[in-house]
Amino acid sequence: MPGPVPKRSDQRRRRNESDGPALVKAEAGKAPTIPRASGDWHPIAKRWFQSLKDSGQAQFYEQSDWLTAVYVAEAMSRNLGQSKFSAQLFQSVMSAMTDLLTTEGARRRARVELEREAGGEDPAEAARVTLMETYRRAAADR
Repeated sequence: MPGPVPKRSDQRRRRNESDGPALVKAEAGKAPTIPRASGDWHPIAKRWFQSLKDSGQAQFYEQSDWLTAVYVAEAMSRNLGQSKFSAQLFQSVMSAMTDLLTTEGARRRARVELEREAGGEDPAEAARVTLMETYRRAAADR
């Protein structure tokens, strides 16, 4: 989806039907086998690959996504290990990371939202949300 990053669904004002693309469903393949990180990878590439295993979007990954992640980690590792950093390789790695939904913006564009458990909420954020909800209700009553 081109354009600016959409807001999270709980931050949107629009209440009518979404004008987004139609949803197409297909049966998933067998449960993927998550590959191991290579011992030869740069430490940053290893940490990034491990973060994928621990991230919420991993539940949507198929075997091909995991193998793409291995390839991205390998490219990332090679770029980080070179004496001269390649901007073009960096851009390619970032583009592939976006395809794997590793950033909030990429997930929003794909209309995927990950939510934390209620117990892990930031109290300050919860207070702001409550305050904004109070303002909305007051404005609606006018």
